[in-house]
Amino acid sequence: MAPLDPHSYTDSTHPQVLHYSLSLFFDFPSTVIHASALITLSTSYYSSISLDTRSLIIHSVLDPISHAPIPFSLSPPDAIKGSLLSISLGGQSSLMVNYSTTPSSSALQWLTPPQTFNKTHPFVYTQCQAIHARSIFPCQDTPAFRVRYSARLNIPRQLSAVMAARHVERRPPAAGEGSMLTGGFDLLWGDEGRVVEEFMMEHPIAPYLFAFAVGEIAFREVGPRTRVYAESVPSVLDAAARDFAGTEELIKEGEKLFGRYDWERFDLLVLPPSFPYGGMENPKMVFLTPTVIKGDSTGAHVVAHELAHSWTGNLITNKNNEHFWLNEGFTTYAERRIIEAVQGKDAATLNIGIGWKGWKEDVERFKDNLEFTKLKTNQEGVDPDDVYSQIPYEKGFQFLWRIERQVGRAEFDRFLKEYIFTYSFKTLDTETFLDFLKAELPGIGEHVDLEMWTEGTGIPPDALEPVSNLYTKILSLANDFKLGKMPREDETADWGGQEWELYLENLPKSVEASQIQALDARFRFSESKDYEVKVAFLQLAVSLKYQDCYVEVEKTLKEVGRMKYLRTLYTALTQGPGMEEEKILAKRIYSQARESYHPIAQRVVESILSKNL
Repeated sequence: MAPLDPHSYTDSTHPQVLHYSLSLFFDFPSTVIHASALITLSTSYYSSISLDTRSLIIHSVLDPISHAPIPFSLSPPDAIKGSLLSISLGGQSSLMVNYSTTPSSSALQWLTPPQTFNKTHPFVYTQCQAIHARSIFPCQDTPAFRVRYSARLNIPRQLSAVMAARHVERRPPAAGEGSMLTGGFDLLWGDEGRVVEEFMMEHPIAPYLFAFAVGEIAFREVGPRTRVYAESVPSVLDAAARDFAGTEELIKEGEKLFGRYDWERFDLLVLPPSFPYGGMENPKMVFLTPTVIKGDSTGAHVVAHELAHSWTGNLITNKNNEHFWLNEGFTTYAERRIIEAVQGKDAATLNIGIGWKGWKEDVERFKDNLEFTKLKTNQEGVDPDDVYSQIPYEKGFQFLWRIERQVGRAEFDRFLKEYIFTYSFKTLDTETFLDFLKAELPGIGEHVDLEMWTEGTGIPPDALEPVSNLYTKILSLANDFKLGKMPREDETADWGGQEWELYLENLPKSVEASQIQALDARFRFSESKDYEVKVAFLQLAVSLKYQDCYVEVEKTLKEVGRMKYLRTLYTALTQGPGMEEEKILAKRIYSQARESYHPIAQRVVESILSKNL
């Protein structure tokens, strides 16, 4: 066994999977997908090959030419990696796996009609990062091995499917199309009430970028290479189209900075409120939470981040999750460069300031496990979802920003373009990056402590808090609040959500609940439609036991499933002394809201509750 990823059974000495041809039949009543995967290997092989699975039922493994069975075994599940599917090949270079998902698939969230925007039809969507693709199809579920795929999605006729791939056609099921599948499934495949949506991904991608959604989906055109998709609710679609109308400008700025956009299209899918992240950079079709639709286009920061992944993350990918900062640190840097070009330096500085605060908070969160305050981490025996934080984003950004300050922006821009050109459609680790850095920028290690930044804990002494007149003014006003001074209307007249978020996150924690009450009475933060502002305020309100806001806390936890907000509010309700009533409240809210959360979010919240209750 020669493992190359602590989160995968993939063996580096085995042939690499080059292509998956997937046939997926969606059974909404049972929340199960019946499927077959035709797997093409890089070479013929005479031995056992290892694939990752989680919560899959394997019906059979066949030779796709002779249809003869191929021996296989499935190990008992590991809590992190799932089950090893070991297949004994006798010289084949391809194989067919017939299988079904189960309702406990960690990548899939099946929504009933009442859980959707339109309340009419069911909906299902994926979230495969970091290691959840294995719960949809057997695979080498590591970013170290890129793969191409085609997919046929058999769905009810009244629904539509979208994928992070090129759409080929929508057509009736063909006779015999499901003939390789077991359990009489072929009879269902050709049902008159169903259609097949075909897709193809020609570029090699990491498995965590596999993504689809099925539901009552419509779209609006917002640019020459961008559509906004969402459930067919005009109010949602129209609001998203307005907020993301400037997407083409973001793409053009990204191309100026980092080179040609190589993915043909940059479409956006606004998912139901339960989507657990702000955005997911699935190539060709980014997935977004509806909480980024704010009516003032400030959600463009999230779109800019996911767009930047088109170069740093999707083109160049971390070898495994121990080097996650190579995806997120670079992308956070790229996002802020795009925002600076489109919205100006103040907007970028506020973004950096909010990130600075989040970085410090997460370093404090991991004070008893400093390993996860490093950029390069050891994640053997660790679930990547458990250690997800802002550190790879913000420390990674600060590392690159430090290098930029050392060599100058023009030289760093040259370096970035050369980096992207050299490693496009490849994976790499921290050591490979550092070797390239030192070769391209000779002497950089004499001025920047590369080992301290990548393998040291905490916040390096040459990290830099941003500086601008607006940033300084907001922090000054936040500090003045401790003395009872509330911002005047003329001081905040031109503030948007980002300014208020920074202000609220920097309010002193030693103020009185009565002061928070007065602040809310004036600015109505607890009722804000901007969840960044609302949750920042509610977190402070809970920490001060300002119970008048608990109705809004409960409402928020029941109407959105974005983990950033869930983690913040459930932690506030259950951490610290004297929070017995709040802990009871948290437990009750979760019992009522659990089914509306994605499985990844459920696990995160349950971890918080088990630790603090």
